[in-house]
Amino acid sequence: MELLNFIFRMGVLFAIYGFIWGIFEFILVFLNAGKGKTLSEEYVIKGIKYVFLADVTFLFCLDLKDGEISYYQLGLAALILTMYFVGKLQSNQQKAMLFGRMGGGFPMAYTNFNLKAEIGVIALSVLCFVGFIFFKDLSINPISDWFHDSIIGIEKTPIIGFVFKVIGFFFLISMLFKMANGVMYILSGAPLMQASAQFRAGKKSNDDFDDYEEIN
Repeated sequence: MELLNFIFRMGVLFAIYGFIWGIFEFILVFLNAGKGKTLSEEYVIKGIKYVFLADVTFLFCLDLKDGEISYYQLGLAALILTMYFVGKLQSNQQKAMLFGRMGGGFPMAYTNFNLKAEIGVIALSVLCFVGFIFFKDLSINPISDWFHDSIIGIEKTPIIGFVFKVIGFFFLISMLFKMANGVMYILSGAPLMQASAQFRAGKKSNDDFDDYEEIN
């Protein structure tokens, strides 16, 4: 139960952080007169976004233990954070491929994708998270504290907080499904859905009668 609650809280954290960062990016676009970002600008901003998310996630783990480091929770948080980043990478890659096939005329946000840069900012963010374990004081700074306090404040807001808790619930389901897929892949060499489909197909073929089978 503690594991489920932890994953749920992480989902709420990621959702609210994404919401706050979305407001920041909207203001940035407005100040830039609607001009698209270059590839370098895209990944500098994304790198800052991911590093501060890693920092806020670390502070969240410290909250649960009143400032003490729990290596179990930090390990779990690192795993969930990495899965979250990889999910974002896959989503961005699919969008880039989709809009690439459709041709031009789309915002640069959909075309500014570089796999090496994407992997680079993810690796940097995860390394920062690990680094905070050994240098805890580096995780405490005015910007991260502001994000942390804002997320807690929004989470406690009656209506908006409830909306993000619903998002956190679906994040929990998604994470459990991904973990189940990972376990099934290790055990059977196939993801959960594929393994289930093979099992149902095998069961059906065993139960079905042959067209020429004689029934006594």
